[in-house]
Amino acid sequence: MSQPNSSGMSYDPAKLIRRALFFVLLAGLAIVSLFVTFKGLSSPRGMEQAQIGREIARGNGYTTKVVRPIALAQMKDANGKYPVLENLQDTYHAPLNPCVYAAVLKAADGGNTERWRMSERSNLYQLDRVIAATCVIFFLVSIGINYLLVSRIFDQTIGSVTALLMLSCELMWQLSQSGLPQMLMLMLFSSAMFFTWRAVENSEDNRSALGPVLISGVFMCLLVLTHWITLWIYIGYVIFAAVYFKPRGIIAAALTGMLALFVIPVVYFLYISPTGSPFGTAYYAIHNGLGAGEDSIMRTLSPAGEDLGLQGLLMNILRTTLLQISDLHRNFGAILVAPLFFLALLHPFKRPSLASFRWLILLMWVFAGIGMSIYGLREGEMDPNQIHILFAPLMTAYGLAMVSILWGRLNIPQSMHSLRYSHLIIIVAISAGPMLLSIPQNLKRGIQMEGFGGSFQWPPYFPKAFNRNLADNTKTKEVIISDTPWAVAWYADRTAVWLPKNLEQIGEVEKIAESQQTPVNGIVITPYSYAQDNILSTGSPNGAYGELYPLVYGAWANPGGSKNFFAIHSDFKLLFQRYPHAQPLFSYGYIMYYSSRTVVNPNE
Repeated sequence: MSQPNSSGMSYDPAKLIRRALFFVLLAGLAIVSLFVTFKGLSSPRGMEQAQIGREIARGNGYTTKVVRPIALAQMKDANGKYPVLENLQDTYHAPLNPCVYAAVLKAADGGNTERWRMSERSNLYQLDRVIAATCVIFFLVSIGINYLLVSRIFDQTIGSVTALLMLSCELMWQLSQSGLPQMLMLMLFSSAMFFTWRAVENSEDNRSALGPVLISGVFMCLLVLTHWITLWIYIGYVIFAAVYFKPRGIIAAALTGMLALFVIPVVYFLYISPTGSPFGTAYYAIHNGLGAGEDSIMRTLSPAGEDLGLQGLLMNILRTTLLQISDLHRNFGAILVAPLFFLALLHPFKRPSLASFRWLILLMWVFAGIGMSIYGLREGEMDPNQIHILFAPLMTAYGLAMVSILWGRLNIPQSMHSLRYSHLIIIVAISAGPMLLSIPQNLKRGIQMEGFGGSFQWPPYFPKAFNRNLADNTKTKEVIISDTPWAVAWYADRTAVWLPKNLEQIGEVEKIAESQQTPVNGIVITPYSYAQDNILSTGSPNGAYGELYPLVYGAWANPGGSKNFFAIHSDFKLLFQRYPHAQPLFSYGYIMYYSSRTVVNPNE
């Protein structure tokens, strides 16, 4: 029985116990993910944004140590000369997430290289944990926002179950440890939807919706500044506002003007000024969906020969869209009821606001799907362009409501009261089961690896190889060419040029670096290149690495005691003479460093 307090309010002990258990589970999962099973950042784009944030925190402005050859070509075309490699302005990423990382890294003194240098006994770069903790905080805040929103739309039961399904969603935890901005995006999108729902309620009650819509618009604009692909969501949002809110057109015009106010200055200073293009280097990301792949175009100094797959464009987009639909369950984080949102579209909800709000969600999701079809989801549910996950909580809520409605029509007798919420228990068990059942094994593995210095994201990343071995053998003014420039920039804190397409372009990069008194010191090759594809296709003239296959696959000879392919191939004779000192940075050369001078391995 509830016990009244002095203010006249009552407390339900069972509810307090449930909430306490939820927060214990929340805290427990956060601690386990950050301190026991954590392997470091997993996403190249996450590492890139982290190192941009570090440069901002150092007072170097919106600059990057990851040099895309295509960006050099763009800037040369726009300005008549190649840009300075050191402190190169980034023209690829949307700015908000790196700026958030900059604030966090500034508070943590992340720019102090010596303070965050890895110890010889550790395999984890502690700034990885700082970045992941930031993402986890955004994730947990998103759970709270969605609980409040769904409880307002439906009831506390559906709100609570939605929060529990989010908390036990393995994909959301993986994204929070990747360094990608998806959890910040989830928080901003959820906040925008909270105020949009307030606007829908006001409109239903014949009250002004302008205030909540404008607040929602601010969050949506921040969402666009976090990832440019969310501009497609904004298009759907504005269309709904133009049709639904009165006076029609006024609010939509205000939202369009707000977007221009937020985006145009950013686009001008970050993109148009250095590259002459309003899309910057991010324009070429479209090759991920319509071309041979984003990696290929980003590595070239001569983009003229890289054509988009415009033949059969509509069929290609349709194919990608159908693939997205077939993978919806995974893209929604394997939450069982999220896809049932589409069934809820057929249900005649009695509340007009509830019925209208689902069409907003659908409209935004359709436009988001178009954007993802154009820009591609080559890495599946962990792709940087994957924004299905933003819709998962609200779609889950509608799916839960639909199942609850159907369950209620079974007319379960009062004597079987214990079955009242059994459908929700089954849904949570099926959705959360895989992650919860894997926790004991992950805990055991994490504790075991702690004795060896912790786990790491292998392949292709072994942070200590960069943070200690590579950094110890290079100077801050020197440049590294690598197939994983984001790892070199983030862990070694060195300027890294993405491995160009061919020998001629490698030579051009060397000339650029030499003319700026920041010479190329060496070339780093990791499994990112030689383990990502079939050797026959990757090493073919039209493959991902074309004529560079002796360099990329050179380390394969090491375990067998043979000579390195790079050292004996006639076409690479001159390049080998410039970088004759081969040093395995990890094991038998699974991460290989070809240096211009003798390498000192501190582990020997």
